[in-house]
Amino acid sequence: MARDLGTSQRFYGAVAGWTFRPARLGEAFSVAEMDEVPVAGIGALASDLGVAVAWTPYFAVEDADVAVDRIRERTGTIAVGPVSFPTGGRAALVADPDGAVFGIWEGAVSRDWRVGRGRAPAWLELRTRNAFDAAMFYGAVLEWATGRTGCCEVSYEEDQVVLRQGGEPVARLNSGPVELASYSPHTRPRWHVHFRVPRLKPAIEAAVSLGGRTVSDITSNATERWVALRDPDGALFTLTTSLAADIP
Repeated sequence: MARDLGTSQRFYGAVAGWTFRPARLGEAFSVAEMDEVPVAGIGALASDLGVAVAWTPYFAVEDADVAVDRIRERTGTIAVGPVSFPTGGRAALVADPDGAVFGIWEGAVSRDWRVGRGRAPAWLELRTRNAFDAAMFYGAVLEWATGRTGCCEVSYEEDQVVLRQGGEPVARLNSGPVELASYSPHTRPRWHVHFRVPRLKPAIEAAVSLGGRTVSDITSNATERWVALRDPDGALFTLTTSLAADIP
């Protein structure tokens, strides 16, 4: 959710190399694409809804009302909705018991939308107080690991709860250092999105030149390098790239 659609498009177009097309939800929405594959959606709704500018994952559900009831039953919070769109579909903006914000979507989903492969977002990360408690909450609300057609598998790997779809890791739930939240706001309980870029240095330079800033050091493991940033309106996200392709 952004305050100004054009400003966000210019920023992420320069930083991530995205192009944009109108979304069927109306003039305030656009779909970001990479090589004609949808990567993300931007809606100029932050001011209208009175919410912070932020990247928010939306999870598909069969019935938004049922999902909202499950969230309330498990001490989550309903911020907005479910809201019906004239072009079809219903959505709600909600939060889990620790305050991490996410969305739910009831309606058609293009088969081109995905996480984990190709140009799509690399993965979603939930930073939370207790990954096991979070997995129980989301598993019950979103019917993870239930054998539902098109859903997912859940496993515990290297101190993380990992969500896979079709064998591909798409989300990770981490019990992070949330007690340091007052000093490092990006570690507060929250959903965090990781976007792929070909190289980090040009992307960071583009972000800074357009009013963004880094909020972490560049970190690496055996295969990838990544860095957390804020866009000019304060939305947090991480850029990641293959270690073999990136040049410091």
